[in-house]
Amino acid sequence: MSQLPLRAQVASALGRTAATLSRMTGRGDGSVIGGRIGLVVEPDLLRQLARDKRLVLVSATNGKTTTTRLITSALHELGEVATNAFGANMPAGHVSALSQAKRAPYGVLEVDEKYLPEVLDTTGASVVCLMNLSRDQMDRAAEIWLLAQKWRRALDGRPTHVVANCDDPLVTWGASTAAQVTWVAVGQRWKEDSWSCPECGGPLDRKDVDWACRECTFHRPEPQWVLDGDSVLDPHGRRWRLDLQLPGTANKANAAMALAVVASFGLSPDRALPRLGEVKSVAGRYTMVERDGRQARLLLAKNPAGWLEAFDVADPALPIILSVNAQGPDGRDTSWLWDVDYRVLNGRPVFVTGERRLDLALRLDVAGVPFTLATSFSEALAAQPPGRVDVIANYTAFQQIRSEFGRAV
Repeated sequence: MSQLPLRAQVASALGRTAATLSRMTGRGDGSVIGGRIGLVVEPDLLRQLARDKRLVLVSATNGKTTTTRLITSALHELGEVATNAFGANMPAGHVSALSQAKRAPYGVLEVDEKYLPEVLDTTGASVVCLMNLSRDQMDRAAEIWLLAQKWRRALDGRPTHVVANCDDPLVTWGASTAAQVTWVAVGQRWKEDSWSCPECGGPLDRKDVDWACRECTFHRPEPQWVLDGDSVLDPHGRRWRLDLQLPGTANKANAAMALAVVASFGLSPDRALPRLGEVKSVAGRYTMVERDGRQARLLLAKNPAGWLEAFDVADPALPIILSVNAQGPDGRDTSWLWDVDYRVLNGRPVFVTGERRLDLALRLDVAGVPFTLATSFSEALAAQPPGRVDVIANYTAFQQIRSEFGRAV
């Protein structure tokens, strides 16, 4: 690996020091502040840190933190990997991650959907993984069709190898300008944002797993990798069983995407799968925490598609605590709550908390779901009988709960 210029070395060192101090003082995990300071000292630091690494950029509305973790775990089979494990997915977080592992030959970076074109241009990443696009933080990220269009323009003419979910029409459209695409069929449970063709605006016809535009030639590509129940079919037709500790259908999809990505590095499924099976929690997601005889499993859901997947994982026999905020990282607009079908919660005790608990309470009331209001997560947890409970929270509410238990990972 070539030596960084002196200015970049100083910037990287100052950033690492700031990150360490942040962790030591309990102000945070250091995944952002170090990068911010580094970029102030050397604005071109991300490009310089990325220069000698084989990088994967992972972007999606849902699942990018988990898929980043799975890819990272598998690539450790080949050597050291730099990664933003805690989900700091904008350039400051990327600088911090790469600074912490300057000598690592590989890097796997989760990237915010909006920032993907900028980060790809800066880093020249060799592989990009694109999984899904659905409505999320409309007050910040704008229409998802515009995001797909940005992806499309950023990939046009680049030699980047794209691994993309062909079951999502918006992802397919965004990825289809790339010079090399590996298509992966992992399904699309949330379809409410992709009934219209992004190419011409016509209606999309769907039949089983297939889809095609009724008015133009835009259609689902033929996949090379296919998720089939608990197994993945590779491009040679071989079947590989997924033995994961992470729960739910969505994580099988994330694992299938990860297998396709690491295959581009020459890592075969038989070597990658044991590594994927070691992952049991991701930045607090799926972690079980305990207080006063109550075991709470933490689930993150930030948008309608994410809540659909969280309901799939939640145990219908258990009580459930729901917590919603609307701070900057969440998006200030909570109108997305009306796109979630909460009727699936009928028949179990439901407790509602968070800064925007009244917004959620109104939505549940309209859906006919009985609930109990709580002024805080601690109050909601204390109201549970000893035993297990599921917790679903959006981003900042999730982080607040996680902090109460020492930011459990």
